[in-house]
Amino acid sequence: METTSTIFDTAFWGTVGAIVFLLVLSAFFSGSETALTAASRGKLRAQADKGSNGADKALRITEDSERLIGSVLLGNNLVNILAASLATALFTRVFGESGVALATLVMTFLVLIFAEVLPKTYAITNSEKAAAAVAPVIGVIVTLFAPIVGAVRLLVRGVLRLFGVRIDPDSHVLAVREEIAGALQLGHSEGVVEKEDRDRILGALDLSDRTVEEIMLHRSGIEMIDAAADPRDIFAQCVNSPHTRLPVFRDEPENIIGVIHAKDLLRAIYTHIGGAAGDVDTLSGFQVTDMAKPPYFVPETTTLDDQMRQFLHQRTHFALVVDEYGSLQGLITLEDILEEIVGEITDEFDIDGDHPVRKTEDGHFLIDGAMTIRDLNRATDWSLPDEEANTVAGLVIHEAQMIPTVGQVFSFHDFRFEVIGREGNRVTKLKIRPL
Repeated sequence: METTSTIFDTAFWGTVGAIVFLLVLSAFFSGSETALTAASRGKLRAQADKGSNGADKALRITEDSERLIGSVLLGNNLVNILAASLATALFTRVFGESGVALATLVMTFLVLIFAEVLPKTYAITNSEKAAAAVAPVIGVIVTLFAPIVGAVRLLVRGVLRLFGVRIDPDSHVLAVREEIAGALQLGHSEGVVEKEDRDRILGALDLSDRTVEEIMLHRSGIEMIDAAADPRDIFAQCVNSPHTRLPVFRDEPENIIGVIHAKDLLRAIYTHIGGAAGDVDTLSGFQVTDMAKPPYFVPETTTLDDQMRQFLHQRTHFALVVDEYGSLQGLITLEDILEEIVGEITDEFDIDGDHPVRKTEDGHFLIDGAMTIRDLNRATDWSLPDEEANTVAGLVIHEAQMIPTVGQVFSFHDFRFEVIGREGNRVTKLKIRPL
């Protein structure tokens, strides 16, 4: 056994210093990995816009997360293995063969506490601040390790491909939307995000995934003007209608020849009778088609996002929806699309100004059959599926595989549905309650 003075010489303390330095480097790599992966890109972007160079650098290096993680893990493993090797040599020199086991125990404790748990805990607590601080140094390391990480990346992808796993380079683009939606749902469940705020943001995110067919007013509910009707009847219809825009048809409802706006009709009638002192009898020769605007038709497969852009571009709020054969299916307005974001918009002229969902004392909900499943889910915070049908009545018909009669009761998707109203082949009223 060497003497104490020989053991604790300059080489001994140099090795101890090297191990401490490597543990610090290990802590830096561990904390950097956690900070850069846990930091919110939205918050980093806000800091970068305010002039933070570190946040801007963090945004750039996190764009390629695979290269970032590969570089950090490479550096972390190098320093950890080197530190363990030096500790093993040091403890073997001091304690002999038993030093191997002792070095393993001591280094495991030191790495776990000071190089993993401690820096990662700090990085999670202050992720954006830590990410901005370490980004410049990590950027240099990523550049230096780029050739090695590139070779490792090719090797890893080759091995994964052997097992049928393929890496989609654009997958992170879709993950952003899912991350936002998941964060909103989590925030709502924890009471941090209000239901109305969650629904508005999710509604805006879903516009590109939904089509006009899902929210349009079906043709059976469209109020129209007959071009051949008496001008007095047309004027009375427009005055009494809750709508300001009405389609005009000739001969049959499928033949839409224009759309009349109430303001245009009033101006035309006022001019036709000769002003305030004019004679109303002169309306006998009035033609409603003279001031009708050309109809605007859109296919039923148009996404709500695209349709809203078209409305804004063409400076119109009203469109008629047709199927692939050109047959009229319904109509959609800009207000319908906005309601998918902000919820139901009502005014003093709406016939159904009250809440469309009414709860009874026995716990049932009275629902209009034409109400969309999405609106029902938003109003009640339920999760009824809307893949097979757009309306609640459509869901009942789809699940029942028949047109139900008044009084029939069905149970599916953990809900009880009772038909309480039907007109012809349409289910108009339903009573629903969760099971």
